[in-house]
This record gives sequence, structure tokens and C-alpha cells, in this order.
Amino acid sequence: MHALTFPAAGEGSGWGSAPPILPHPLELIFGLVTFAIIYWVVKQKIMPRIEEIYAKRAAAIEGGINRAEEAQAQAQAALAEYQTQLTQARTEAARIREDAKAQGAQILAELKQQAGVEAARITETAHKQIEAERQQALVSLRADVGRISTDLASRIVGESLHDETRQRGIVDRFLAELESGDIVREKVGAVEGEDA
Repeated sequence: MHALTFPAAGEGSGWGSAPPILPHPLELIFGLVTFAIIYWVVKQKIMPRIEEIYAKRAAAIEGGINRAEEAQAQAQAALAEYQTQLTQARTEAARIREDAKAQGAQILAELKQQAGVEAARITETAHKQIEAERQQALVSLRADVGRISTDLASRIVGESLHDETRQRGIVDRFLAELESGDIVREKVGAVEGEDA
């Protein structure tokens, strides 16, 4: 190893009597030039890059904050719109339910009315059919009663009463008296003058 040697006090350039805090002028110049070069490099090359990065990061942060605020505002607007649409949908659903109830009641009333009309038609048809069957039975009964009564009267009188015109007249007169209630019952073997 090499040993550092310092000039003894009073030798050489006159720095021996200088206070130890002051640097050597060459060191001072070298230090100032080096500082100036480093300052210039930092100022020209590094600081603009740092400022650019800082500006980008600040813009990104501010943009992020702005985007977050915009997104929050959009979310609030979407929530308000959703709530409005939900309220409208509920109102519409209630209106549709009420309309459906009203239509159901109307359809039910129409069906009841149609059922009443159909029941009346069926009842009327049944009454007509019953009346037709009654008339048919009455005609058949008249013919049977007429025939039987003619046979019976023929046996009682002893002569034939089977003449069509005569038979019809007798039967019609008998049934008319029967319907009007003008027939007087007589006891068989009753004597004239006695009350029936």
C-alpha cells in the first residue's frame, strides 16, 4: 500500500497555513464543475422526465378520480332510472291486474248472460217439446177414449156407432163437456126425479 503523504506545514504552495476547512482551489473548481455538470444533467435530462412522469401520474390519478366520480354519477343516474322504471313497471302491473279483473268480471257477466239465454232457450224448447208431446198424447188419448167409448156405447145402445163422423161428433161433445165440467154423474139404475 501506498502511504499518503501530505506536505508539511509551511512547505510548498502556502496551503499549509490555511485553515483545514477550506478546500484546495483545484478541488473546489473540480467540485463546482462536477456539480454544474450533474446539475445540468439532472435539470436537462432527469427533471423533465420526472416532471413528465409526475404529470402523467397526477393526470392518471385525477382522471381516475374524475372517471370514478363520473362512474358514480352514472351509477346514481342508472339507479334513479331503474327505480323510476321499477315504479312504472309496478304501476303498469297494477293497472294490468285491474284491467284483467275488470275483463274477467265482464267475461263472467257475459258468460252468465249467455248461460241464461241458453238456459231460457233450452227451457223454451223443452216446454215446446212437452207441449207438442202433450198435444200428441191428447190426440192419441182422444182417439183411444173415442174408440173405447164408441165401442161401449155401441154395446149399450145395441147399434153400431162406428160411423166416423158420428163417432167424432160424439167424442168431441163428450170431451168438451168433460173439460167444461158440465157432465152430471148419474147413478146406474136411478129413477127419474131422484137426486143424482
